[in-house]
Amino acid sequence: MLNQKLKLKLSQKLSPQQIQLMKLIQLSTQEFEQKLSREIEENPALDNTSTEEKESDEIFDGEDLENDSNDNEEFDINDYLSDDDIPDYKLRSNNYSDEEEKDIPFTSGTSFNQFLKTQLHSFSLKGKDLQIAEFLIGSLDNLGYLRRELLDISDDLAFTQGIDASEYEIQKILEKIYLLDPPGVGAKDLRHCLLLQLNRKNQTKNIKIATEILEKHFDLFSKKHFEKIMVKLGVDNAGLKDAISEIEKLNPKPGGAYNENSKINSSIVPDFTIKIIEGELKLELNSRNAPELHVSQEYRNMLEGYNESKNKSKSHKDAVLFIKQKLDSAKWFIDAIKQRNQTLIMTMSSIINFQKEYFLSGDETKIKPMILKDIAEEINMDISTISRVANSKYVDTPYGTKLIKSFFSEGIKNSKGEEISTIEVKKILEEIIEEENKNSPFTDDQLTKILNEKGYPIARRTVAKYREMIGAPVARLRKKL
Repeated sequence: MLNQKLKLKLSQKLSPQQIQLMKLIQLSTQEFEQKLSREIEENPALDNTSTEEKESDEIFDGEDLENDSNDNEEFDINDYLSDDDIPDYKLRSNNYSDEEEKDIPFTSGTSFNQFLKTQLHSFSLKGKDLQIAEFLIGSLDNLGYLRRELLDISDDLAFTQGIDASEYEIQKILEKIYLLDPPGVGAKDLRHCLLLQLNRKNQTKNIKIATEILEKHFDLFSKKHFEKIMVKLGVDNAGLKDAISEIEKLNPKPGGAYNENSKINSSIVPDFTIKIIEGELKLELNSRNAPELHVSQEYRNMLEGYNESKNKSKSHKDAVLFIKQKLDSAKWFIDAIKQRNQTLIMTMSSIINFQKEYFLSGDETKIKPMILKDIAEEINMDISTISRVANSKYVDTPYGTKLIKSFFSEGIKNSKGEEISTIEVKKILEEIIEEENKNSPFTDDQLTKILNEKGYPIARRTVAKYREMIGAPVARLRKKL
């Protein structure tokens, strides 16, 4: 049986403005600039031209338009206009100078793919052979390797290019690719890449031993079983060391240099800058994070024109409603930017105060244990807001550009009962590994014992975890002759 009843329920819902603010907070500087450009393009009521006057917040306080049936009701456009705005240039002193953001020059050059194709002309390839060679070059990965099977390449040539080529024909062209610069390009794996490079060198005794190591004992070499290699090759320690030295000079990533150059345009843009001035920390928000937005003068003139008009028809009200919606949207966006910048400054200022010893000295061992909750409680914000700031923002410090998230860490107690950051333990572990004897590197058990003696009571499994986090392999793989 159907019936009706009343039910009270408490629930939290974010307004569109709050959702917009949360989305803006989590954006990095470059993403924020892209969002800003899209918003200006989509909303003609927004303008960032320096010669325009700023719009007062009071102009957006008008009520929504009533239904079209209330044709006789007057709509006061003056609610959306303000005459007390002061042009921005009148607020500046005579010696005012803008700190204009200088454009970072972008480098342009030949891509890795184009560089290889240009070299094909030296082989005088024509017709089918040239098409196969270009297809092979296009199939290389970012490191310059050709990791696909020749049979698969043959099928792709038939289906996509209409070229009937056998594996033998493709291999003959591939052998010409091996002759291109940089040496090692077109290899199917690391071992093949290193061998291609050794084949181009003068075949000295050390080169021949290095070639034999890669051809016959690559597995032992990759696992650094040097004693077994010396027995199998019948060479002494010095001979093996010289051969391995030749291998270490080779380039395992033939295409890596070109791909690194292509990443210049996507370099990190820090959201904050920290400077030390007379022993005090000074925090600055990237000026690209704080654009001067205001309502377009053109839209102001349009509203003034509608105000002077005697026409109160439906189309007139529709036009005014459209302008009002754009004005509201512009105000919400400008307010969201202001709140975003305030949130960023408050959060970063709290982090600086918490980690003041580190920012003044640059010593990572002085980073205190700090979690998101610590900052959230200090500035009275939600943990999710702090997380949005920490996960995507960078700060330019006197010691390099750092991800804000890297300053957060759990804490452990040392032998004195003092709470220290796990970052400090990782730093000490890294220093121990750097200073160890590479002929006999420390095992995890030995590292655990050393850390315990230094006053860091942690277990072996924790040491292994921290070692992996700092990118250090196991002792056997750290061994050198």
